[in-house]
Amino acid sequence: MTILTAPAPSASLTSGKLPKWAPWGLLLVSFLISFAVFGVASIGQSLADFNIVGASIIGILIYMVLITVISTIAESRRKAVDRLMTALVATAFLLALMPLVSLLWTVVANGISRFDAEFFSFSMRNVVGEGGGIVHAIWGTVLITLSAAVISVPIGLMTSIYLVEYGRGKLAKGITFFVDVMTGIPSIVAGLFIYAVFSLIFHPGISMGIMGALSLAVLMTPVVVRGSEELLRIVPNELREAAYALGVPKWLTVLKVVLPTSIAGIMTSVTLAISRVIGETAPLLLTAGFTMSMNTNLFDGQMMTLPVFAYNQYMNQGTNADAALDRAWASALTLILIVMVLNLISRLIAKWFAPKTSGR
Repeated sequence: MTILTAPAPSASLTSGKLPKWAPWGLLLVSFLISFAVFGVASIGQSLADFNIVGASIIGILIYMVLITVISTIAESRRKAVDRLMTALVATAFLLALMPLVSLLWTVVANGISRFDAEFFSFSMRNVVGEGGGIVHAIWGTVLITLSAAVISVPIGLMTSIYLVEYGRGKLAKGITFFVDVMTGIPSIVAGLFIYAVFSLIFHPGISMGIMGALSLAVLMTPVVVRGSEELLRIVPNELREAAYALGVPKWLTVLKVVLPTSIAGIMTSVTLAISRVIGETAPLLLTAGFTMSMNTNLFDGQMMTLPVFAYNQYMNQGTNADAALDRAWASALTLILIVMVLNLISRLIAKWFAPKTSGR
């Protein structure tokens, strides 16, 4: 016996549910209306005078009105409110994303012109006009930031382990309080602190790469502590208790169970700390100074870094202002690319060291 089944009804404007294409269609119609109105209003003006931001905002407002009204008629008031809230959330996300997109576009558009072999193979030694490069600033940034990470990451990680696994009472509360205070200190204060210490030990006016690394380490340490502490706290206690039940000592449980479980998040917090300090300018101006020549010795002489290089090129444009500004934008783009590479490396490290799970 053959059983006939009726086909499932498709969504339409009269079936109590809008079709999937309806929101996108209404959004397109809203933007067409808004851009048409702004286009008519700007007749006789150049294309550069067209207010694309205003047209986009009005288009979004028109879409919100249309989707709410049509959804109320075709669906229900509850569904209409849901669609309106979805539109508001999506609009808020786009508004938050616009400054980032604008920033990236501006840096790429202005900095890509100097991305050539000379820019990445020469320093600024004896260069007063066009030409020159940032190889000395790249080396300075890498060496100072890497040294700061080597100093701050072990200290921050061991501090977070103490606070989570061992710390109790007033000492742990005091450490937590001072870590929170250090998280909010201005970067210039860290630079002044390191400069004052080295001036007392050596002589006033001293500048070295290691001083810049120490000032960045002061800024990195509280970020590593707070990030690692939160990630260690969310490791399930059942894992610790299972290790204790097998007779594993606490230090080995932390080393073999707790840290591998949270290594992905810890690497993310370390990357955030590095990204937090790699673009600092004020503390490095005071401590590492600036130079136009290559210097890879952290303990002898001044060192140039990318943020200081960009600042110096903008403030001291020399005989060719356009060339100096091009170098400044290109150094900013290089700094963004370095941060992106660091993020990718941290993802790979986290994936490599994360606990292996067997799947069937």
